[in-house]
Amino acid sequence: MEKIDYKKELKELYNSSVKEVSLVDVPKMNFLMIDGSGDPNTAKSFSEALEALFSLSYAIKFMIKKGKEALDFAVMPLEALWWADDVMKFAAGKKDDWYWTVMVMQPGFVTEAQVKEAMGEVKKKKELPALELVRFESFTEGKAAQIMHIGPFSEEGPTIERVHRFIKDNGFKLSGKHHEIYLSDTRRTAPEKWKTIIRQPFEM
Repeated sequence: MEKIDYKKELKELYNSSVKEVSLVDVPKMNFLMIDGSGDPNTAKSFSEALEALFSLSYAIKFMIKKGKEALDFAVMPLEALWWADDVMKFAAGKKDDWYWTVMVMQPGFVTEAQVKEAMGEVKKKKELPALELVRFESFTEGKAAQIMHIGPFSEEGPTIERVHRFIKDNGFKLSGKHHEIYLSDTRRTAPEKWKTIIRQPFEM
């Protein structure tokens, strides 16, 4: 059985140059999502959200692999949208005041009914407080600029500023929420080697 890797199928969106900011047009895609707030390093709700998202994502994967579809695919990486009521607090890194939406992209053939079925199976096996918070919905980001950041999350500042400057220098206007895609397993990879796509939507 061939395994579909959507990171390769959607290479333009899930890979990026470390050296140059690139322009992408992000189409409508479906995600499992959980909203929350607070410092991701200390908020229990953040770690609970990640556990719920990945438990459900893997349940969906194996249900489809063993089902009539008989399709195998790699679970997609964690993504997150970040923002704050006060832009200055976000820029200053005051993480207690941050809001976030964590999410994992699902293949286009995954249905609402399958998500509900998989959620029921997960509930039988695990007690996950955040599972009830998961929603399955489409998200269209549209035009955006992105670049690959290599290193710890705490050192993203200059990379983010570079993307913002690129957008403004090209006569565009920042819009939407700061978006990050986490390509490394932070439990097994040294911080200086972490790969994170930094993405910022913009308006013409």
